[in-house]
Amino acid sequence: MSAGIRVYVNDHAVEVPTGFSVAAAIAQVTMVFGKRRNGSMRAPLCGMGVCFECRVRIDGADHQRACMTIVRDGMRVETSTERAHG
Repeated sequence: MSAGIRVYVNDHAVEVPTGFSVAAAIAQVTMVFGKRRNGSMRAPLCGMGVCFECRVRIDGADHQRACMTIVRDGMRVETSTERAHG
């Protein structure tokens, strides 16, 4: 893996190696991936796309699984919007 991919997590620039997951990039900024309807915090649990606890908005697309998505240069990730987690 080589360095050099820049993604934006909640408008914070994060540099990660090629091949890293979006979840790994998010973890450099926060471990809170959103809130459940009852207000409790969500974060990745399974790491293999089964639990859906890592859902975020990626480049405007809601409900994307961060643990299953590989970073792309310039990607924009939002963890804190209700629309991304509802």
